[in-house]
Amino acid sequence: MFILGLNAYHADSSAAIFKDGVMIAATEEERFRRVKHWAGFPSMAIEFCLKEAGITLSEVDHIAIGRDPGAKLHKKLLFLAKNPGNGWSAVLDRLKNSRKVSSLEDEFALLDPSVSKQSIKEKIHQVEHHRSHLGSAFFASPFEEAALLSIDGSGDFTTTMIGIGRGNQIEVLDSVDFPHSVGIFYSAFTQWLGFPHYGDEYKVMGLAPYGEAKYVDQLKDVLLFGDDGLFRLNLKYFRSATKGIVSYGDDHIPVVATLFSDEVVKKFGPARKKEEPLSQYHKDMAASVQRVTEQLIFHILTHLQKRTGLKNVCIAGGVAQNSVANGKITRNTPFTNVYIPSAGHDAGISMGAALYTYNHILQQKRAEPIWSAYTGSRFSNELIEEYLRSRNISYVRYSDDELYERVADRLVNAGVVGWFNGRAEFGPRALGGRSILADPRRNDAKDLLNAKIKRRESFRPFAPSILKDYVEEYFEVNDEVPFMEKVFPIKKDKHAVIPAVTHADGTGRLQTVDKNVTPRYYNLIEAFRKKTGVPILLNTSFNENEPIVNSPEDALECYLRTNMDMLVLENCVVSREK
Repeated sequence: MFILGLNAYHADSSAAIFKDGVMIAATEEERFRRVKHWAGFPSMAIEFCLKEAGITLSEVDHIAIGRDPGAKLHKKLLFLAKNPGNGWSAVLDRLKNSRKVSSLEDEFALLDPSVSKQSIKEKIHQVEHHRSHLGSAFFASPFEEAALLSIDGSGDFTTTMIGIGRGNQIEVLDSVDFPHSVGIFYSAFTQWLGFPHYGDEYKVMGLAPYGEAKYVDQLKDVLLFGDDGLFRLNLKYFRSATKGIVSYGDDHIPVVATLFSDEVVKKFGPARKKEEPLSQYHKDMAASVQRVTEQLIFHILTHLQKRTGLKNVCIAGGVAQNSVANGKITRNTPFTNVYIPSAGHDAGISMGAALYTYNHILQQKRAEPIWSAYTGSRFSNELIEEYLRSRNISYVRYSDDELYERVADRLVNAGVVGWFNGRAEFGPRALGGRSILADPRRNDAKDLLNAKIKRRESFRPFAPSILKDYVEEYFEVNDEVPFMEKVFPIKKDKHAVIPAVTHADGTGRLQTVDKNVTPRYYNLIEAFRKKTGVPILLNTSFNENEPIVNSPEDALECYLRTNMDMLVLENCVVSREK
């Protein structure tokens, strides 16, 4: 049974394909289009998935889209009735998108004219946005039973959903409706802090450790915790939701409207202009926004645990990308085990819609848990060599053992290495498939990377990839973190050992590297460990203000326009002389 899952006409458009419940391929459309957060119909991702599965569109049994325009229709109409006039703007935007979703068969007909529209229509399952998120977390997890949380900006008029997963079924317990949204709260203050673009929230998370959480009490007048374990917004601090939140132009790039109202300016002062220096007040506000968000997540989860009595929790949604909060869950709630998928954000909707359809709707037996994010593009050494020769690029092809030695030596000698190996990762994190690597022991590594490649804000941290057997030696919390989805405190005596990946507050957003999941990346880090005694590499995404590289061409172009020291494409090495 082949199921094709889609996130379409929504930010981070993507496709995923499953055979008998096992994920064969999953990827974001932005990787092919080279446009961040691309939000149209994911035709190139679909074609990639079909090719990886070795099938045509006619051989797909079910198509699951993570969007249900009919969900909570009565609540949408009630919202409109209460907000006449301007309310039509937001609703009309949603109706336009709904029409696109409901005419998917037209898009598929363009993709493969041999397939009839009627046959496509009969295969389509519309899965509510947050049920798709819950599916991406629970059905990919190792748990037979777990509490569930989906939490983000908004989707299908819901912003938060809690439930229980048992076997191949999900029971929804409760939800929070638009416009009351933690995602909107966090995004509004991201904008107020001078970061205006869709997806900039991680910058606030990176800035927070440079400040003190002095304004938590004031912010609790903005984000109101409920006795029922949920929450609502004090809407006077927010621009009217009836005017729309996210819009998509003909270029399919999501644009977020200004979310905060004049009341925020009255209470917290004028918004920071984009080029204005970050003051200590800005840093303290970032710390406070992050702290309140963490407290709300713990509030929701603590009540959810009491309500369900379970010790396992699965979490997805845009707010589930808050790795700082994620790393604190087992220390601040009664839950002892946490699973978050590699694509917890909206790209994961494609995976979740397919899993929900296979398990909950079709009631099939669950497949094995998903511990690997490596479901994207891949290229053989032969294809890479052919491409490099076509570009007249000098390279050397090494055996595996020689490769690890050469790359480890370059890293030890202050090199910055572009590492393009195996399949691309599904999700926003580079996990050793499409990574830029450096020596974590160097005090100047961050400056080197920003000077040579990244050119990004100095307060943003770089992450440690650590061999999973050594986590306890370096971190205060010992847990598997395969998708770089949690931040843990680094032991104090190790701060000076790995300064390049130790953030201002002594933490690191780690990735635990498992030899069985990613043997080549593991072997490279092991070669570095044998030379230095440190089982860690600094890892950041292989890109420069663009989506993560997807092909040898993307990788080479990034290498050529930056000052990277070495480019590794599978076993082929392109190097600048020292």
